[in-house]
Amino acid sequence: MTELRTERLLLREWTEADKEPFAAMNSDPAVMEHFPAMMTREESDAFVDRIGAQLAEWGFGLWALEVRDTGRFIGFTGLSRPSFEAHFTPAVEVGWRLSKDAWGNGYATEAARAALAYGFGPAGLDEIVSFTATTNLPSQRVMQRIGMTHDVSDDFDHPRVPAGHRLQRHVLYRIARP
Repeated sequence: MTELRTERLLLREWTEADKEPFAAMNSDPAVMEHFPAMMTREESDAFVDRIGAQLAEWGFGLWALEVRDTGRFIGFTGLSRPSFEAHFTPAVEVGWRLSKDAWGNGYATEAARAALAYGFGPAGLDEIVSFTATTNLPSQRVMQRIGMTHDVSDDFDHPRVPAGHRLQRHVLYRIARP
């Protein structure tokens, strides 16, 4: 299992101990503001199990994110393959979800840069995308800080968000191998 280290963070394999704080994140209205629904504990645990299987299968994935100095679990960051059809799929996406108390520290940017380096290095990817609801300006700022670019012609209606839902429209950002 690949672990990634930055100055302040460890991107690592998930443990059973991560499930409880992750479920708390996934039921926090602030954390889930830009998602159609919060997750139940069962849904959150199943998501962790899927992430673990993908890490094992692909050699990359959504790593658990830990602050190195404290060992505190703060969410995830990593690479995934969108499981829906859109004009840009198949693709690999860089994504993140952090607990509210971890916001504003630059952790998402720092961890996303490590995930991109892995994607363009050992994983051998030529392009990585990221997407979010048009309303999620903080995530869009992370995408910009890590060097991704946005073309409005790439924006799309997410096929897993109900028609007419306030979060249906998504922006797409891209970055190519340097």
